[in-house]
Amino acid sequence: MEVKKYIAENESRFLDELFSLIRIPSVSPKQSHKKDVELCAERWKELLIEAGVDRAEVMPSAGNPLVYAEKMVDANAPTVLVYSHYDVMPAEPLELWHSDPFEPVIKDGKIWARGADDDKGQAMIQVKAFEYLVRKGELTHNVKFIFEGEEEIGSPSLNAFLEANKELLKCDIILVSDTSMLSAELPSLTTGLRGLAYWEVEVTGPNRDLHSGHFGGAVANPINVLCEMIAKMTDEDGRITIPGFYDDVVEMSPEERAMIASIPFDEEKYKESIDVAALRGEKGYLTIERNSCRPSFDLCGIWGGYTGEGSKTVLPSKAYAKVSCRLVANQDHHKISQQFIDYFTSIAPECVKVKVTPMHGGSAYLCPITLPAYKAAEAGFEKAFGKKPLAVRRGGSIPIISDFEKILGVKTILMGFGLESDAIHSPNENFSLEMFRKGIEAVVEFHKRLD
Repeated sequence: MEVKKYIAENESRFLDELFSLIRIPSVSPKQSHKKDVELCAERWKELLIEAGVDRAEVMPSAGNPLVYAEKMVDANAPTVLVYSHYDVMPAEPLELWHSDPFEPVIKDGKIWARGADDDKGQAMIQVKAFEYLVRKGELTHNVKFIFEGEEEIGSPSLNAFLEANKELLKCDIILVSDTSMLSAELPSLTTGLRGLAYWEVEVTGPNRDLHSGHFGGAVANPINVLCEMIAKMTDEDGRITIPGFYDDVVEMSPEERAMIASIPFDEEKYKESIDVAALRGEKGYLTIERNSCRPSFDLCGIWGGYTGEGSKTVLPSKAYAKVSCRLVANQDHHKISQQFIDYFTSIAPECVKVKVTPMHGGSAYLCPITLPAYKAAEAGFEKAFGKKPLAVRRGGSIPIISDFEKILGVKTILMGFGLESDAIHSPNENFSLEMFRKGIEAVVEFHKRLD
């Protein structure tokens, strides 16, 4: 096949270009990497021009810059807007990496580096599929690109940019590669994403750290109290105890649950892959329902007191935690955020003061599988993988996807090629070269079928 030949002949160049992006540590959560973020945006601009766009520019926002590019072939033809992000998560803990996270290594048929999958590798799939169509003269509709540098911190500047540039970003469908498949043997298209609400909590007891011998047993320890409060957030059935939390949740239909139950899923392998002896979650639901179709509550980080070398008998003044909820369709993250604040502060004992700071959040997203663009994506997967992809909801959140629909009035197709084993956000992130190649092939076929 012509596209396979093109990928094989140009793969070395494709990887060199991808590696030039990976070597730029565009870590958006750290202000110390702001220059790297800007440098990565400029590099993407260069690569998009080389791929065949007619126009590319780095555009300012209230935060990190965005990269915009376009190839307009026919004013009367449909327009696809490709969205991606060029920022990455911090690489820490560095000691757990097998190699330098920002010096890509190819080993065992995979690229090992921060951003290899999320999302530089997957973005490169989109750009190389576009390049192929342009160079072969087979692109018959318009393509626009918008790459942002703040996705990993909740896209705080993107909505204002969308509002201010509605005409520039006008399109008929949005295409995103920033999700994963069930497995390499089970290609799947993501039809739903969970929403997110995130907070930082601070619990304060005494006005200073105290000697635990002199005060222990008489003064409340904020760390102890925080743990007690967190323990009250879920009940023995794994349900979240925030009053009104489930009011807007639409229960899955029997038909949908039957479809989910038919998805091949090996729970033993799932447990083995993450080295746990047993799973835990909301009573009455399958594991693959709990991690994609149901809300969840998690403590993402907790700290306070003395954590240095050796011992220090201290009763700390403060304790902190990072808390998140994954949300499902119809749950308003603003409403949930306030419900959590109200409930969490209400269960605090008088012996401490509690402060809750909302951080970022976003709504869930559902994509109808009847959309012509979804059918084009389905055909693309079938062409590349030799089998029809399963339609599945995924447990992660990409808040901007629901914002695209609200602001631009357009649905998004989620053509993700990652695997759970890719360890995104973790040490030793990786991306399969096979998925990289098949991804390009699938996206090429998507564009051909879209017309």
